[in-house]
Amino acid sequence: MSTSEGAGRTSTLSDVAQRAGVSIATASKALNGRGDVAPATRVRVLEAAEALAFTPNAMARGLLAGRTGTVGLLTSDLEGRFMIPILMGAEDAFGAGQVNVFLCDARGDAIREQHHLKALLSRRVDGIIVVGRQTDPRPSLGQEIPVPVVYAYAPSDDPRDLSLTPDNYAGGRMAIEHLLACGRTRIAHVSGDPAYAAAQDRLAGARAALEAAGLQLVGTPMFSEWSEPWGRDAAGMLLQQHPDIDAVFCGSDQIARGVIDTARELGRTVPDDLAVIGYDNWELLATNSRPELTTIDANLQQLGRQAAQRVFDAIDGIDIGEGVHHLPVRLVIRGSTIARR
Repeated sequence: MSTSEGAGRTSTLSDVAQRAGVSIATASKALNGRGDVAPATRVRVLEAAEALAFTPNAMARGLLAGRTGTVGLLTSDLEGRFMIPILMGAEDAFGAGQVNVFLCDARGDAIREQHHLKALLSRRVDGIIVVGRQTDPRPSLGQEIPVPVVYAYAPSDDPRDLSLTPDNYAGGRMAIEHLLACGRTRIAHVSGDPAYAAAQDRLAGARAALEAAGLQLVGTPMFSEWSEPWGRDAAGMLLQQHPDIDAVFCGSDQIARGVIDTARELGRTVPDDLAVIGYDNWELLATNSRPELTTIDANLQQLGRQAAQRVFDAIDGIDIGEGVHHLPVRLVIRGSTIARR
């Protein structure tokens, strides 16, 4: 089948995309049989490829040269509840049966991580997603790696790498804006380990929202650990020193659960006397709290899907950019800030 368009030179993926009226990335996905392409679009791309005599062999020579259909996921904390949704999101994007995933847990050990990295590269993975256990910057794997690397949750400390992380500053702002919308003006803050970037970013966002409303936090922000016992202890101190507070923004759902427990013991009704908002939307905790917990959700599954998508794009030869990208978070309203009738 020879066509005038296909004559004279070998057709490229770009030619196919142009003829089908789609992007190069979409053409590539359609030809690779990836699931995230509309059936009508896939047909149009396949017809364009046939008309241009763009064969799988041509693809193998170009786009798919050396592909193994495997991706490495290098994590530092397999137990973490931040890891699991990110990994689930990445697996969703990879598509069942389309891509094999090698999962390696470095347990926060740099030597173990290097060992896993060598093992992944020796298996000739097509790309790597590095998932951190907290949002603090982590050392880059370096620029010499022969396959695309995307950092998820914990950003790389090298601005030449692409990192995707939740927007904790926006989350802090969102939490305070919700409390203000509920009519609260005397707001305190209890959070976890102050050495965590997440703790500082959430506080900075909270302060910005209060300043915009001409307010400030009641008392100094209280930091210790990400736990229910700390939430209970902090609430006891807080309600003794500042009995007139009408809301508490907590740096995690665990802390918020502790705050609610102590408020109840001290005869404060949540949310009527005291509104409480958490962070993480750890559903097991948030929905079993009494009342159920209003909280900020970091959209971690979406983060995992985006990380996988960026790896695919890079494999397909698309420039995925660099630097740290902060992905949107969302407010989940339950009964701890707005009374449920």
